[in-house]
Amino acid sequence: MRKVSARGEDIRKFIIDHIEKHPTDISKLTAQHFGITRQAVNKHLQRLAEERSLLESGQTRNRVYKLTPLLEWSRVYKIQSELAEDLVWRQDIQEVIGSLPDNVLNIWHYGFTEMFNNAIDHSSGSEIMVKIMKTAASTEITIRDDGLGIFKKIQTTLNLLDERHALLELAKGKLTTDRTRHSGEGIFFTSRMFDSYGILSGGVYFSHDFGQSEDWLLERKQFTGTMVGMKLHNHTSRTVKKIFDQYTSGEDYGFNKTVVPVNLAQYENDKLISRSQAKRLLARVELFKIVIFDFIGVESIGQAFADEIFRVFALQHPNIELAIIHASSNVKQMIERAKLST
Repeated sequence: MRKVSARGEDIRKFIIDHIEKHPTDISKLTAQHFGITRQAVNKHLQRLAEERSLLESGQTRNRVYKLTPLLEWSRVYKIQSELAEDLVWRQDIQEVIGSLPDNVLNIWHYGFTEMFNNAIDHSSGSEIMVKIMKTAASTEITIRDDGLGIFKKIQTTLNLLDERHALLELAKGKLTTDRTRHSGEGIFFTSRMFDSYGILSGGVYFSHDFGQSEDWLLERKQFTGTMVGMKLHNHTSRTVKKIFDQYTSGEDYGFNKTVVPVNLAQYENDKLISRSQAKRLLARVELFKIVIFDFIGVESIGQAFADEIFRVFALQHPNIELAIIHASSNVKQMIERAKLST
């Protein structure tokens, strides 16, 4: 019987927590972190491999490690009147993902039921496929429907410029194509709760990684329907309340703060210079009390663009607080110039 030491457990936990991002240099990273030799780390790697927590491939100098799936599960659900997200969660998903800390289960409960319900109510499809993969470190759930496609539906319903504009509106939050049945908060908050979150639909892929200020937009080949992917560490300290508290304030706990990713308003090599571009960026921000414009990835803006947001809109909505983050010196100068014209 092997002797278990606290330090050994710490080392193996560190390996499991970091191996997904460091499949080829995990030995070096662990050795540096704990101040031990790579030979000592390799003993722990071999033990994890023997326990089937890790898979290894390649020769000694080019060895690659990855986590062994503890489970892989999938099921297809027909979209019909009796299909309900809470029943699917309670009867299938919660049992499949197994024992997890309460805060982790609460995040999965919120995220899964929100995304599954969106597929039921909005996809106009005939079926939903759910896939689950769990390792010693994390759990990943994919929900795919065969419907119209979320970005295309938002574009059509709200008469937006194109699918990319639909993505910008989703990133702000409070967006729904059926206000009588949905608040429009589900996708926004779900995307902020998980380690990684992505939506693939039509020709657009949207993703958000926890702790990152920016949302990523990639052009892809046309994809039928909508696929949502969510991944979360099995022992994160994150909670649903912590995420909600980041975007709420006041006694009513209303969703009153949004971060607007300005770079999503740029199309290919376009510069943000016109009032029309600014007006598209400002769509629906009057729904919030605090609006933070994130200029990461934006090198410069035009005078008319800045004036429309930071003078015209600001004067028309004096009760809305406007703020900026990640702005370059050029962007800051143009914004200050607009404010001084007030």
